[in-house]
Amino acid sequence: MECKKEKNISNCNCTYEPCSKKGLCCECIKYHLKARELPACAFPEFAEKTYDRSFEYFAELVNSKKI
Repeated sequence: MECKKEKNISNCNCTYEPCSKKGLCCECIKYHLKARELPACAFPEFAEKTYDRSFEYFAELVNSKKI
């Protein structure tokens, strides 16, 4: 499968600048799942900026109807 990095980057909301996985969705997802996290694209802007990508934080946002 061909990676569409340039197209993916245009939709990537990750604000972590030194990230080497921007636009490489399969690498990003693999990295975050291994750390029990979700990638930035699973979070709204206000939540992504916290850099808390944990499953627990995501569940908290869902339960409080913030996403």
